[in-house]
Amino acid sequence: MGYIETGKGGMGNSIRLYYEEWGNGRPVVFIHGWPLSHEMWEYQLTELPNHGLRCIAYDRRGFGKSDKPWQSYDYDTLADDLKSVLEELNLRNVTLVGYSMGGGEVVRYFSKHGGERVSKVILVGSVAPYLLKTDDNPEGVDRQTFEEMEKKIKEDRPAFLSAFGKQFFGVNLVSHPASEDLLRWAQALALIGSPKATLECLWSFAETDFRNEVSSIRVPTLIIHGDSDNIVPIELTSKKVAETIPGAQYLVYEGAPHGLFYTEKERLNNDILEFVVENRENNPAILNPQSFQNSEI
Repeated sequence: MGYIETGKGGMGNSIRLYYEEWGNGRPVVFIHGWPLSHEMWEYQLTELPNHGLRCIAYDRRGFGKSDKPWQSYDYDTLADDLKSVLEELNLRNVTLVGYSMGGGEVVRYFSKHGGERVSKVILVGSVAPYLLKTDDNPEGVDRQTFEEMEKKIKEDRPAFLSAFGKQFFGVNLVSHPASEDLLRWAQALALIGSPKATLECLWSFAETDFRNEVSSIRVPTLIIHGDSDNIVPIELTSKKVAETIPGAQYLVYEGAPHGLFYTEKERLNNDILEFVVENRENNPAILNPQSFQNSEI
């Protein structure tokens, strides 16, 4: 664990990104979603290192234990931050795991930096290629939806995060895949984030159009998404990306919400391991893959 310096901190100063790593072997870098921190990956980071993987996770600027500058939360800057992580840790043959907003960072890293040091990509519930409804993206999410989110964050951020967390994990009157304790834990992770960063990143992932950048990913790619995701609609995002990247593996988790890193943790861990590790005999899967019914395109 430690800090990595990167640029664009405001006033010409660099900022520090906090990271932690566990295990030895093939490097896997986990990029967290909005508005959480690297700690959302707890159930991956405590299991996958047992299977020959070196797992690294860092806090996006503005969140977790990383520095919280007033500005520079655009995807160009975030991709530069990712580049700093890979270079400072001298990582090679990396698998990038980009979750939700983090999927956009992966795409921009390839379009801007050519995917240097990366050999595989995993996109989980990713926001790519484009969320916002526009004239040439009529199936997108209405701007009013994001404006209402912004309004609620400004009015009462803790209350917004509490309600958002239930939708995030698919909690409702019928289904309770996450306990109240876990919901409070997720809210606490989000509250550590800078209010300014939370708002800036909301508009970064809402407004950034990756449609002309997705094809820059030219390494083996695994795409995972829950078909009950009410935060990032699967038809608008992962389905389109799977049709754009040649040879991409596309796994649809039936009934899974956006927060599948917890609700489907064993299955997700198994799929990550199977994709990263080519020789399964010396690196047994966490679970029997035959126990899952994956949809693959």
